[in-house]
Amino acid sequence: MTEQQTKVMVVDDHPMWRDAVARDLAEAGFDVVATAGDGEQAVRRAHAVSPDVLVLDLNLPAKPGVQVCKELVAAHPALRVLVLSASGEHADVLEAVKSGATGYLLKSASTEELIDAVRRTAVGDPVFTPGLAGLVLGEYRRLASEPAPVTGRDEPKAPRLTERETEVLRLVAKGLSYKQIAERLVISHRTVQNHVQNTLGKLQLHNRVELVRYAIERGLDDA
Repeated sequence: MTEQQTKVMVVDDHPMWRDAVARDLAEAGFDVVATAGDGEQAVRRAHAVSPDVLVLDLNLPAKPGVQVCKELVAAHPALRVLVLSASGEHADVLEAVKSGATGYLLKSASTEELIDAVRRTAVGDPVFTPGLAGLVLGEYRRLASEPAPVTGRDEPKAPRLTERETEVLRLVAKGLSYKQIAERLVISHRTVQNHVQNTLGKLQLHNRVELVRYAIERGLDDA
């Protein structure tokens, strides 16, 4: 997906900041389809324009950013959410990821870092301000070590993944980007995406967050 094909929506309650981010992304070639200044407006407009990437502040009036993220990802599973926040608090980062965000960038990031983050988010890569990626992976491990709910004990056997799908899943769980996986396995970025999409379909999962948790629960990140 090129920048021109990538529909982006920017949500922030500070008009100058929101307009500046939208302008920077538009100048970089992204199709900025909408902006919003509060949570309720964000949900309404996102339903109307169906962006590929939502650049979302957490501190919003009317409805908090995590709730906006949760509602929109539930309604549009293909939506990628990049949180752009002034807060680097671990609790905020983890809450955002649990609500369905695929990335988390601090507002101290440069324009170049923001543009690169939106570009990578659009193709499904998890993007985190340096230092936060390890925190998120650590949380996945903690969640995976918790006992499974009793209702899960009678689930049917997991679908069979191909050898290559398992290999890609293992590298996803280790925190590698799609680009790094492509280089490691000497295959194209598109092929990596296809393997991930096929795996999501087979396992009936919705996004990379669920995929990483699935892999860690089965010890694939240590393999």
